Amino acid sequence: MLSTHIVLAIVVLVGIVLAAIFNLRALRASRPSEVARALVRVRPVAIIVTVALLAQLVTGLILVHKEGHSYTDGWIIAALVLWVAANAMGGRGGGRDRETRKLAERLASEGDHPSEELDARLRDPASLVLSYGAGLAVIAIFVLMLTQP
Repeated sequence: MLSTHIVLAIVVLVGIVLAAIFNLRALRASRPSEVARALVRVRPVAIIVTVALLAQLVTGLILVHKEGHSYTDGWIIAALVLWVAANAMGGRGGGRDRETRKLAERLASEGDHPSEELDARLRDPASLVLSYGAGLAVIAIFVLMLTQP
């Protein structure tokens, strides 16, 4: 069970890094078609990360029971709160990114010229905080799991 939990953690971490790379590529792109190409790659990664996070939750809760920890230990409660927050932020940020991708695809089909609207959406502080905040929350969960304070 522990091996599965660790492999899932690696899948999640790789997914977070890939999503960040694709988002950075979108931010650096000059044409809408390049933005769309970068953002379309985030979707399958996000699905894999979401499934892995759910499986990690299940295996983690089983490990808590098997290892004799209490579900009311502070670090476990904190990890669960962070898990909920990460999924909520990731879902909201993903929805905003999906709309940005749709705009990029539309603009690409209409001449593929740079767009201030697209640039503003890519750099929207709320979207960036949601997306990167979700990743940071997951990393905080891993710190809790490793240190078990």
